[in-house]
Amino acid sequence: MTSEQNSPSLLVLAAGMGSRYGGLKQVDPVGPNGETLMDYSLHDACSAGFTKVVFLIREEMHHVFDQQIGSKYRDKIEIEYAYQAVNDLPEGVSFSEKREKPWGTGHAVWCARHALKDKSFAVINADDFYGAATFFALAESISRFDHYANKSEKIQGAIIGYRLKETLSAHGSVSRGLCKLNQSELCSVEEWSEISRSIDGIEGRNSAGLSFSLSGDEVVSMNVWAFPPRVFLLLENEIINFFQTPTDLVKDEFYLPAAVDNWISSGRAVFHAKLASCQWMGVTYQEDKPVVVDTIQEMIAKGEYPGSLF
Repeated sequence: MTSEQNSPSLLVLAAGMGSRYGGLKQVDPVGPNGETLMDYSLHDACSAGFTKVVFLIREEMHHVFDQQIGSKYRDKIEIEYAYQAVNDLPEGVSFSEKREKPWGTGHAVWCARHALKDKSFAVINADDFYGAATFFALAESISRFDHYANKSEKIQGAIIGYRLKETLSAHGSVSRGLCKLNQSELCSVEEWSEISRSIDGIEGRNSAGLSFSLSGDEVVSMNVWAFPPRVFLLLENEIINFFQTPTDLVKDEFYLPAAVDNWISSGRAVFHAKLASCQWMGVTYQEDKPVVVDTIQEMIAKGEYPGSLF
């Protein structure tokens, strides 16, 4: 049994603009009755015992998002909204230049601090399909946070990782956080970009911009995390450091995996890692959608999901 404090809550990151996709893909239907990828995630999360969902969106998205997504869950799970805004920054931090896109996934999670105060929670992307087993693994990780907290002053978190070769798009390059594991513990996570298949296999660029070949068996972060409530203070400090470090603040982003990597390397956190036992799907590009639609139809035919979620 989990304590009331550690009953599973879910943070869904849905503030991205979907620039490569060409639209608001968070509410784009992929199921036979208009279901979105987010609907399948929430169906699986409810089955795994999650009791609250916080949608992290841009405030101007609220009406269409609540109408198309949130309103369907009023009688299924507790719902709350949090907003990612460029001017929502820690006290003493200011930014006066023009910034069009959000500050990144690390800032996005921090923006949900009021909605998730004193709650352990899991994090997922709105536009990815993770599979039912992933949510049960996240709920199990959260249930153990109390046990870990009594034995260590370090932040205790968890990640569910996927094999790189199972997360690529056939229609363009992707960015992924490549993880190094020591059995069931995360040792590091590094942001790689421009990862794609080539004639010779898989290639990508590491955080230093250097190109390397990859096997495809590497474990990658797909932004599937579990955190205790103490993480917000660490995130706030990381945001402050982000602004104090010389960088291009008009374009650069504060990535959640980079923050986790820093906590691990400095000895402030331990992250337990587990390889996902189910299939990941995503729609980075419009051309990815038909494959996702067909795969969901196959899952429905196998009885893994009902024909309609509502």
